Amino acid sequence: MRIVIAEDDPLLREGLALLLRAEGLDVVATADSPGTFLAAVDEHKPDVAIVDVRMPPTHTDEGIVAAVEARRRQPELAVLVLSAYVEQAFATDLLAGGSARLGYLLKERVGRVSSFLDALHRVFAGGTAVDPEVIGQLLVRARPDSGLDRLSPRETEVLALMAEGLGNTAIASKLVLSDSAVHKHVRQIFAKLGLTPDDQVDRRVAAVLRFLEAAR
Repeated sequence: MRIVIAEDDPLLREGLALLLRAEGLDVVATADSPGTFLAAVDEHKPDVAIVDVRMPPTHTDEGIVAAVEARRRQPELAVLVLSAYVEQAFATDLLAGGSARLGYLLKERVGRVSSFLDALHRVFAGGTAVDPEVIGQLLVRARPDSGLDRLSPRETEVLALMAEGLGNTAIASKLVLSDSAVHKHVRQIFAKLGLTPDDQVDRRVAAVLRFLEAAR
């Protein structure tokens, strides 16, 4: 796994690089601005980019903009975005174009090394990793017309784990349920959200996006 890190805080940037290299991962470049990040992506063709949401010069959405541009230049690039706190509009923008090979984590998650590495490997493998705190806040803000209010507490738990990028077997293990029970809950979620097998979309992705759209 070849990784580029874009983070303007030098302590976090170098700390991430040391952590990943200690895990045997190949950090091919680090960058402290959107311009140097995009140059590194062009030069090194990494598998994964770890990108801070807020970067110079204005420290608003430069990281998200750079991540979108990096994916335009290299469509197969996996992107794991880090943010100091939940920024729901950015989470929505990030996933609106499709959730494959994308992650959104709070920076505090980096300190939980196993969770951080799990998210990194998940996006590298083509999955999605959304911070549980992001999902929790989106659920709280969900509008009644989103259909999410029709879900049972257990279905809500299952959908939250789906939104973190977990598959049915991993959800079953986490909730101590059988695979068949999780499969039944997932079918119920799709039904209550009006997502039919005939839809020309990935229903798991559509369910996650329903969370995000409900929070706008």
